[in-house]
Amino acid sequence: MKTSTSFRRFMSRADAAAMIVFMLAGAGIALTTLISAVVRISEVLSDQQVALFARFWETVVQVQIDPDVTSLPVDLDTGWFTTATVPAVSVVLLVVQQVVLALGVGSVIACLLLVAWSVLRGRVFGRTTTRLVTAAGIAGLLTLAIVPLLGDMAASAAFDEISAGRLDYVAISVDIFPLILTAFVAALATTVFTMGERLQRDTEGLV
Repeated sequence: MKTSTSFRRFMSRADAAAMIVFMLAGAGIALTTLISAVVRISEVLSDQQVALFARFWETVVQVQIDPDVTSLPVDLDTGWFTTATVPAVSVVLLVVQQVVLALGVGSVIACLLLVAWSVLRGRVFGRTTTRLVTAAGIAGLLTLAIVPLLGDMAASAAFDEISAGRLDYVAISVDIFPLILTAFVAALATTVFTMGERLQRDTEGLV
């Protein structure tokens, strides 16, 4: 109780207002992500053409810069292609991708909102907040790894369907650097909250 009271005295109204704005922004992001996922799923399940993001490997395309200039070879790395021929496996993968995205982003924001609410109540460090920060890190890491992978698999299957299996230009890969960076930030945040929890417990034991 002493820790909670002293923290409330230390936290200014501006800090509390900023925290509330942060919580509102997080809720807005979660809602926007959910709406975007629903729209994307509706698009995938419709009979209209579907745009898919793909990563290409060893793919060179001819790009004509000007009607009077000879076309130039360009290495194609990533791009969007649109098709009305979407195989069932791609439809399933795209739907699962959006579900994972909505659940992942929602889980991360829900955990952070609970942490922010705990801070507003004057309790920064504790087992609950440490577990919430850890859960947010794990959810964010899994979402960052699974969502692009599902998209690559869906694009690869769709491109294979379009080319009747004759072309294999779409790559399935995972960006390692964002995963390492996210894992580092998540591990650092978990370590900080774990140390803060221990220090607070030791301090409360001395009072």
